[in-house]
Amino acid sequence: MQLVALTGVLILALLLVGLFFGPLGSKLLGIEAPGILSVTKPHVQLPSESIFHISTFTITNTLLASWLTIAVLGIASYAFTRKMKLVPGRLQSIGETIIEGLLGFAEGAAGKKNARKLFPIVATIFLYVITNAYLALLPFFGTVGIIEDNGAFVPLFRAANTDINLPLSIAIISFVVIEYLGLRAMGVFHYLNGFFNVGQLKDGIISLFKGKLRLAISGIMFGLINLFVGGLEVLSHFIRIISFTFRLFGNMTAGEILLLVVSFLVPLVAAIPFYGLELLVGFLQSMIFAGLTLVFGVIALTPHSEEPEHVNERRE
Repeated sequence: MQLVALTGVLILALLLVGLFFGPLGSKLLGIEAPGILSVTKPHVQLPSESIFHISTFTITNTLLASWLTIAVLGIASYAFTRKMKLVPGRLQSIGETIIEGLLGFAEGAAGKKNARKLFPIVATIFLYVITNAYLALLPFFGTVGIIEDNGAFVPLFRAANTDINLPLSIAIISFVVIEYLGLRAMGVFHYLNGFFNVGQLKDGIISLFKGKLRLAISGIMFGLINLFVGGLEVLSHFIRIISFTFRLFGNMTAGEILLLVVSFLVPLVAAIPFYGLELLVGFLQSMIFAGLTLVFGVIALTPHSEEPEHVNERRE
């Protein structure tokens, strides 16, 4: 209890010191902040910064961060599966818990049959996005870097999710995989017929040649309406790319700016609660991205005339 009390007193003292002698308090109270609390004014730049070049290819700090994420996931996968046993050890148990949790999440929405098809893309997106988000909270992100000739500081690592190119690339991959699985599961003509149902339009044209004017007019009108609605449906599929991209990019960038501003205004410990908030936001954003991919995948794999498999399973 005494240790907890001393820890609480220390955190409170550091918070008050940062509040009164940091940039915010010193400006309001008209006092000069000590050199140890002088914090560089945050510089927010949306485009990623160049670190070096390989021929004509530019290596940016967000690209390095994404490579670090891939390396961490690769090392973790190797550690979890290096010595697999029937009775799992500690590392294997952690890996199995993660995979079983994600598979259970997929089966809950898609049913067992479709979950096996969608699990690879859903799990990959979740693990990649959440690892990007959590690595960005490490101390060397944004603090370790290089000084350019003009004196500007360029961080070596920057949160990969704050580079709009990365959310865009994940959104495009999600879109392509979902459409491919839908085309493969139902066939090209059957899948496209879900968007452009030309049956009524065809019946209307046939009725016109047969002299059935009333049926022809209604058939052609409703057929054209179906084509228009189908066009909107196709457009909505492409709009998913934009919504996926800016949802992840906006939330992650806002979180990084929040941490920078709080750390600048009130140094030392004031930003700690916001790190906890970013842990929650990173989890939610990765879950939302993966969850929406899963839902759209279920829609793509389910014929319009049938109900999803898991609905029938629950009824039984």
